Formats: sequence, structure tokens, C-alpha cells
Amino acid sequence: MDRLKSHRDFVRVLKRRRKVTEKDIVVHFLVYDDSCCSHADGHHNAAAHAESTGKAMEATSSSVSKDAFRQNMTRRRLGLAVSKNVGNAVMRNHVKRRFRVLAGAHESSLPQHCDIVMRAKPSAAHADFSSLETQVEELFVAVSRKSVQNGKARQGRNDMKPVTVAVAEGGRS
Repeated sequence: MDRLKSHRDFVRVLKRRRKVTEKDIVVHFLVYDDSCCSHADGHHNAAAHAESTGKAMEATSSSVSKDAFRQNMTRRRLGLAVSKNVGNAVMRNHVKRRFRVLAGAHESSLPQHCDIVMRAKPSAAHADFSSLETQVEELFVAVSRKSVQNGKARQGRNDMKPVTVAVAEGGRS
């Protein structure tokens, strides 16, 4: 599983406000549908699709190659957020190592094209590994389930016919 590295990527995931929670962990997620990743003519159509579907994805510059864009959109990426409330630096790093191992072990439960940010609650520092593993497994299945539900809802909205509204132009006299 690749890592979210830039602040922009973290903010993109967190702004969507889609999350699932458990006792010690909160998972924020952003799932990209397959259609935005499979356009043959590259980033222009993917950006247009994202704009039309309301995705939180930015249009890429022309200097980015089509292959690089598709590669970024066809993988699972993980970001970790462990605040000082969890403990000192040693404890925070311990929690991050656990989260990386658990995310790697259960990444097959996630949708193919998604970014997730795992946020540790303060209680995660004292939770045993098996408890965290159970929580991560349940959270990743919930992310997958919610992404499927969201995809069906989006598909239902796309099946509706568009409504045209005529707006009269008013000028000053």
C-alpha cells in the first residue's frame, strides 16, 4: 500500500467528511470510481468527469503524463494521523507502525482506487494488537460497503434525465 505524503492529499481526503469509526480508530476515506481511472485519453477527461460528478479531485497540469495520472488513481494509498494526545513520540511511532502493518494485512478489503487516512484515538496507544486488528478489518469492510452503496446511489442519479431551466436575461434600462 502506498502512502499519502503531501498535505494536499490529506486535506482532499479529510474535506470529503466520509468516515467510519471504531473504539480506537477513525478511518477517513475517499474512493475514486473506475470510470475516472480508465479514460483512454487521459487526464483531461478524468478531470472533466471528476468535475461533473463532484469528486474531490483536482485537474492535473499538462506537464503530468497520462500514465503517471492513471498510476496515481489506480492504487490504494494510506495516510496516518497520530496526534500528541496519543502519547510521546515513542508511543506515537509505535501506533503508526502497528497501523501500517494492519493496513497492509487488510488492504484487500478496501476498494481498488481509494485514499484513506487512519486517525488514532488516544485509547489506541494502550489497545492490544488483536483488538486493533479486529477494528481495522471491520473498518475496511465498512469503507468498501459504503463505497458500493455510494456508487449505486450515484448511478441512480446519473440515470435520471437532466432538467433544463430557462433563465430570462434581465437588463437595465
